[in-house]
Amino acid sequence: MTQLADLFPGYESRFIETSAGKIFARVGGKGAPLLLLHGYPQSNVMWHRLAPLLDKQFTLVIPDLPGYGQSDAPESSVGHAPYDKRSMAQAMCEAMAALGHKQFSLAGHDRGGRVAYRLALDHPERLLKLCTLDIVPTYEMWARLTPASAMKIFHWTFLAQPFPLPEKMIGHMPVEYLEWKISSWNGENNLSVFDPRALEHYRAAFTQPARLHASCEDYRAGETTDRLNDEADKKGGNKIRCPLLALWGESGIPSKGSNPLDIWREWASDVSGGPIRSGHFLAEENPADTAKAMLAFFA
Repeated sequence: MTQLADLFPGYESRFIETSAGKIFARVGGKGAPLLLLHGYPQSNVMWHRLAPLLDKQFTLVIPDLPGYGQSDAPESSVGHAPYDKRSMAQAMCEAMAALGHKQFSLAGHDRGGRVAYRLALDHPERLLKLCTLDIVPTYEMWARLTPASAMKIFHWTFLAQPFPLPEKMIGHMPVEYLEWKISSWNGENNLSVFDPRALEHYRAAFTQPARLHASCEDYRAGETTDRLNDEADKKGGNKIRCPLLALWGESGIPSKGSNPLDIWREWASDVSGGPIRSGHFLAEENPADTAKAMLAFFA
């Protein structure tokens, strides 16, 4: 990993002890704290184009989630912890506290978005504002599954299969799988939307067996623990209390179903947002429009 390009020049590198192991994070900028959480199958590097557009107004904390990038990849336990989103959210709260941030704002993309809204539900006193990028809640994804959407998100059921089936199958050609997956999810359907230096980061982490396993555990948690935790909150009327900005790609998966804002209004009382001209990877495909929407909201 030390041979890879530094895409956050001037930022500090930190390893922070948490209940989910050591969390690696880049920290930079000035102003109010803003936590940025990445998705699958990437790392903190996915924010490298957006960070310079935000760090004049915010102190950015940009970690790798447990099992991803350079963070620890602990052995999982009951309920696939620490890869369930409740455990990840707890680890993120611990990391922010270690950096001196008792309250903060938060943006999360993909799996990071699922950690983000779980943090909002479990730790409402910690969060000021929340932005989700190209997701709707995990419970809604499973509950609203149709033949068409099942074909679109087949990786949800594939990666959630019991160990070691997906690990063995992907492990025979991890780079090919990674590149095919992220190509199919963006607006151009190829790798051109990504910085080649960022791609090297993604490849380096994804080819490590422990991290490949951790990413599968992430999805196994999604099908079990995360879905059940979401269901309990929905039935119990536990809603996100802070303002929520929901952004999604015009050609992303959430755009193919019900209006994402209508879905989020069932989970939060103060919801705004809309589509960004991009595929799934808003922060890399269209950082300018993504930053504009985020700055207006968080400011």
